[in-house]
Amino acid sequence: MPASTAADMLDHLKSLHTGAVDARNGYEEAIEDAKGQGLTPLFTKMTGLHQKHADELAAALHGAGQPADDDGAFMSAVHRTFINIRALFGGFNQTILPALIDGETRNVAAYNKALDETGLPADIRALLTRQRDALLAAMHSMRTQAPPRC
Repeated sequence: MPASTAADMLDHLKSLHTGAVDARNGYEEAIEDAKGQGLTPLFTKMTGLHQKHADELAAALHGAGQPADDDGAFMSAVHRTFINIRALFGGFNQTILPALIDGETRNVAAYNKALDETGLPADIRALLTRQRDALLAAMHSMRTQAPPRC
């Protein structure tokens, strides 16, 4: 395991924060396009989860004297495009779940990469572990709703 420096930790926190903002933005777009139908309750839950994570990560960044960018990154635009296309061709039923699970799998991988660093402060390690575990629980819930893959 690589030894973590303060700069490495901040890079991970910034990356995880951007990922949470991007995911939140994607789920917000899904809520708008779903118009209260289909998986709107799931989108609402995931929006709240990612917003909570973004807020907590922003607080950790601010505690380290770093700004948090609440605009997200390029992936916000990708998520919006995917959601808009999905709304046109098939809506927001259970067939979208595998794509959502894939996105959350990438988020979990980013948490695992950060947690692989040694020397993380205990409070940061606890925060990242708790957030990763919340994403894993959400993915498990999605998997129980997802249609089987062919």
